[in-house]
Amino acid sequence: MAGETTALNAFTHPDGVALCSDDVLFHIQANGDWLYLNSPLPTKFAALFSSILHCIDNEYLLITPVEKVKVSVEQHPLIMVDYQHKTEPTQLTFFSSIGTQLPPVNIADIIVTDDGIYVPLIRGLTGKLNRACYYRYINEYISFD
Repeated sequence: MAGETTALNAFTHPDGVALCSDDVLFHIQANGDWLYLNSPLPTKFAALFSSILHCIDNEYLLITPVEKVKVSVEQHPLIMVDYQHKTEPTQLTFFSSIGTQLPPVNIADIIVTDDGIYVPLIRGLTGKLNRACYYRYINEYISFD
């Protein structure tokens, strides 16, 4: 994941990327819905913007090669609604509520707490498993013996 930041820095201009505005233009609600200027953002645009969403020093930003935009996040930027095993039996590929497929995650890296199950993702992001995905994960991977 550090390699992504290095690649991003190489792609942007040397002085860094300018902040487009001090105003927060995008907001991600706790249920995973995206808003732009307090209006619902269509899922296809949320999926597109999620591909450039970064969490740097606990601040969420959409970063392009020429500018960055602040994003407020109520809880977690992505809600995981499903997963599947890909090539490695120790890795899961997650699918978000906005229709995106995330890179495989090692099962050992998934965080289980009393409040929920969280998945570390690319670009410093985290995802939270929704209710159905949570119970499926518990049934498959958590032993109560």
